[in-house]
Amino acid sequence: MTELKTVANTSKPSGRRILIVSDGTGETAAQMTKAAMVQFHGHDVTYARFGNIRNEGQIEAVITEATSDHSLIVFTMVSPQLRALLIKKAAEKHLAVVDLLGPLLKGLAGYFGFEPKSIAGLLHDVNEEYFQRIDAMEYTIAHDDGRDLTELEKADLVLLGISRTSKTPLSMYLSHQGWKVANIPMIKGFEIPREVYEIDQRRIVALTIDAHDLLVIRRARLQRLGQERGGEYADPDKVIEEIEYANEIFRRNRRWPVINVTGKALEETASEISKLMASRRLTPSQSLENMPPSSVKP
Repeated sequence: MTELKTVANTSKPSGRRILIVSDGTGETAAQMTKAAMVQFHGHDVTYARFGNIRNEGQIEAVITEATSDHSLIVFTMVSPQLRALLIKKAAEKHLAVVDLLGPLLKGLAGYFGFEPKSIAGLLHDVNEEYFQRIDAMEYTIAHDDGRDLTELEKADLVLLGISRTSKTPLSMYLSHQGWKVANIPMIKGFEIPREVYEIDQRRIVALTIDAHDLLVIRRARLQRLGQERGGEYADPDKVIEEIEYANEIFRRNRRWPVINVTGKALEETASEISKLMASRRLTPSQSLENMPPSSVKP
């Protein structure tokens, strides 16, 4: 017997009941139905949602459930065969149905001149991708400039570099592509946080820049801030010392690839990092627990 899974199912109602049926999550159908029901305020209505309906056996189970109290069936399914079957079976039991998606798909097909893909769950996939991107952006903002080292192991990518090596703009740019990025500043006289050495070292990318260009960038920043003198921040000798300090750490940690951002557009550096991660078979939001243990510490 085909199992019928429900989402947010209610107990048998005392008034009317609406079954939300979908080949996806049913969220779209539920929202549309509840929005429409605002126009029928005062009616005692409860809902039961049935998602991932993909075969005839599940359709039969929905009909059986609806017949028990003569529920209204509101559905969204991309498969024309399943839509037709549900409508046919409902008619045999004298059940009322509302097809939210069928007429729209038919109208769009006539307008564009070709049939829809009829692949279930596409909207859910789009929504999942959207929320994953938002999650990546929130993570990246929270872990900007070394402010939060908790959950560093959840980062898809960790950027290391001294001040003004484009760590923050690179992090934000990559987060829009779904990468959870943490960036950590390297400050002469301070040790790299121990948490950095405890995560998958393949996820760490080091950033460097030529001394002359860094000096120009820092002085320009001071001018924008209305400061003519920046002390050690824009002192040529100190800038060189900072770069040498960072390069020495990079030499001691040869597993960290070093990318020189001098004269590169943000998009160019981001593309280089993405290709590097792809070469390591790492993708945005790839879960560490899904990787073999041997790959965590190469």
